[in-house]
Amino acid sequence: MSVASIQPTAPEPIIGTAGIPAINLDRVGKNFRLDARREVKAVSDVSMNVGKGAFVAILGPSGCGKSTILRMIASLDEPTKGTLSVLGTTPADCAANHRMGIAFQDHALLPWLTIFDNVALPYRLAHLKADPGRVAQLIDLVGLAGFEKARPKQLSGGMRQRAAIARALLLNPDVLLLDEPFGALDAVTRRQMNVELQRIWSEQRTTTLLVTHSVDEAVFLADRVIVMSGRPGHIIREVAIPFERPRHPDVMRTVEFHHLVNELTEALHPTEGTGAP
Repeated sequence: MSVASIQPTAPEPIIGTAGIPAINLDRVGKNFRLDARREVKAVSDVSMNVGKGAFVAILGPSGCGKSTILRMIASLDEPTKGTLSVLGTTPADCAANHRMGIAFQDHALLPWLTIFDNVALPYRLAHLKADPGRVAQLIDLVGLAGFEKARPKQLSGGMRQRAAIARALLLNPDVLLLDEPFGALDAVTRRQMNVELQRIWSEQRTTTLLVTHSVDEAVFLADRVIVMSGRPGHIIREVAIPFERPRHPDVMRTVEFHHLVNELTEALHPTEGTGAP
């Protein structure tokens, strides 16, 4: 595909076809207690939704509460204020029914297990009968066929993250949560992993929420980008990404792509005197 052939198209709808968002936050806030007298407000009055099958990215400065939002959606933390639902029920119910997959910056692969056994681990944790065919299918999907018997230390950082994403998809989750999954990778490997993640998402169409510091990554991967302020984190901007799918890496060379990157970068780090939020 040539750069000239890449044309903007309408973004996917925010709400799924059933009219119920896959993820919904309504005026959610989160405070953390530091000691008996002090607490810090991490997130304030956040309302957002993610439609079924959509890919949404959250951008924001360090400490703005991006990961806190993801942890609340994953049922690892509870909101101090507001309401939060996933697939029409509570995050805890979704987690208990294995409807969410999660991948963090730290791949958390067990070093004594092979890649095959690491990807298959959720079967054992969920007390479910293993399906070796499903494990092999996902290993192939993420481009690790031939490395099934390797240990994590024998793989590159990008390959370990591929295995972590395969593991997150094993139980056919309805929602995939990604917290800076490529943050520890070098720039070239990270760009390659962005392309691979887009391919994997295009085949699976799993509702995905990505937390990232990378503006380029968010614009390339997402249908919609949400920008958060510094702590206490709240939403200051939402931008629909107009590029057609599947997205060829050449889209990153277009004027439209760089315009969106500049707009979002300015929202994150407004220049004095511009009046940007």
